[in-house]
Amino acid sequence: MSQQTARRGGAAWALVITSVAGFMAALDNLVVTTALPSIREDLGGGLHDLEWTVSAYTLTFAVLLMFGAALGDRFGRRRLFIAGLAVFTGASAAAAMAPGIDSLIAARAIQGAGAAVMMPLTLTLLTAAVPVAKRGMAYGIWGAVNGLAVASGPLVGGTLTEHISWQWIFWLNVPLGLALLPLARLRLAESHGTGAPLDIPGTLLASGGLFGIVYGLVRGPVDGWTGSMVLTGLFAGSALLAGFVLYSTRAANPMLPMRLFRSRAFSGINAASLLMFLGMFGSIFLLSQYMQGVLGYSPTEAGLRMLPWTGMPMLVAPIAGILADRIGGRPVVAAGLFLQALGLGYMSVVATADASYTAQLPALIVSGIGMALFFAPASHLVMSSVRPSEQGIASGANNALREVGGALGIAVMASIFSAQGGYETGQTFVDGLRPALVTGSAVVALAGVAALLIPTRRRAERQAAPAEPAPVLETASASH
Repeated sequence: MSQQTARRGGAAWALVITSVAGFMAALDNLVVTTALPSIREDLGGGLHDLEWTVSAYTLTFAVLLMFGAALGDRFGRRRLFIAGLAVFTGASAAAAMAPGIDSLIAARAIQGAGAAVMMPLTLTLLTAAVPVAKRGMAYGIWGAVNGLAVASGPLVGGTLTEHISWQWIFWLNVPLGLALLPLARLRLAESHGTGAPLDIPGTLLASGGLFGIVYGLVRGPVDGWTGSMVLTGLFAGSALLAGFVLYSTRAANPMLPMRLFRSRAFSGINAASLLMFLGMFGSIFLLSQYMQGVLGYSPTEAGLRMLPWTGMPMLVAPIAGILADRIGGRPVVAAGLFLQALGLGYMSVVATADASYTAQLPALIVSGIGMALFFAPASHLVMSSVRPSEQGIASGANNALREVGGALGIAVMASIFSAQGGYETGQTFVDGLRPALVTGSAVVALAGVAALLIPTRRRAERQAAPAEPAPVLETASASH
């Protein structure tokens, strides 16, 4: 990297650009959920079509994450970040102007593809720009913004739909994307991975496997778990992923080196991330409906009442990042996961058809603190568990597992909800909600156990892979 290219970067600019880009990508996971009735009224389509406006984004996002990270490592992380951001922004405008439900679904799929290239590169570009000693705090702010986006998607979607129109959940991305594009070109430093050629067989196996599994998980609650397409997706996806693992253990330049999973730090934080998103996504999906459909709040009112949970990352996550710098990420992540589990468990106890907000408030606060303690140190643990040149693919793998966990969480908890309750009355909704929340709490607690298996910081440093000579990311970091 030239000194001129390196000097373009700056920690503050990198933090702003990557955080806003990450916010846009994470927000679109759940932003459509509260707008579905208005979309159906304007564009028509059956329930199956409406669900695909959510699923199309989730599918392409999850499937292409590792491929997007690999492209960035090979051809330049800043270059591919800008390309992904441009695709995401253009597809957002196309979604806002969609004349029918089919064109909206297509635009959402393209949005997911752009996000899949953009999202994993936000962490590698941020790591390149921030000195090692300050990365915990930077990850804290990045994690706070992304955590807020995931949790506030239903609020943002509902508020814009209620007060303006559903099209604005997509128009919102356009000015943000257009502002970020020149900033990314001028203010981010370019960096590359190992320079190895693209792993085409590994890409096809991983993408096909993830597509099959995520498709099966997304469609299972709708089409039935014994449906032929659902079973085909799950079994074929599992077989392809098994083939990907076998292939990657023998390939000369695999997209995701399996040796990374020999590290307890890398394996532990990825297991914890998958389980955390499984429990959290499913809970948010049901609780946002509970507050509106059972307690009678409007989308805006429900979102405001969830702020002690959804807004807490903005306050606590930067502190969590600083704590991770001082005492290591493992205890902070584990504490956050156990607090999140406690909050969900408490909510399952106090949830009734006429629960007061005062009764729910302690659960929301505890859950919010727990989520905030997880996001920043988890990112730090992922990035510090691999060599600098492998941080792009490590970020892509972690984000892919989070997306699969989120899809699995919605599928599993929706199935539990449907088996135990339903939408007929407030009480039947609560009958289904409570066992689903108990399940979510147990899964997040299991994530806390996985986090405890991560080595302490000193032991992780002794087990870390030997440093590579003059890695690009370290050169970029040092220049700032």
